[in-house]
Amino acid sequence: MSIERVAVTPEAEALLRKLQGLHGPLMFHQSGGCCDGSAPMCFPRGEFKVGQEDVFLGTIVDTPFYIGGSQYEYWQHTHLTVDVVKGRGSGFSVEAPEGVRFLIRSRVFTDDEYHALQQAGPAPRGPQHG
Repeated sequence: MSIERVAVTPEAEALLRKLQGLHGPLMFHQSGGCCDGSAPMCFPRGEFKVGQEDVFLGTIVDTPFYIGGSQYEYWQHTHLTVDVVKGRGSGFSVEAPEGVRFLIRSRVFTDDEYHALQQAGPAPRGPQHG
């Protein structure tokens, strides 16, 4: 049983495809902290240095998604869904000029999902994509 750790809403998928057309390959990073630091940030791939402690959660719409290691410790029991809403997000994330921002919707994994993730072993850390 393969369990995904991250997914995307249809609206966020459409925006990602548009942004890929404008910026080329992209990547997400979810850090800890407050304010914009807790929002998923979308960057042109290669413009954000993924650290060895960052955790690779998966790929959505050909876009790798990473989360900071300390943030992952809090969210490891949680399935994340990338969504998009109207509003101003961070000026560093590529969706900012579109008048929208990415955000995370989450739910706790079911017992069966969490058990399957435990059987699969730890999520990979460090850069998985160039």
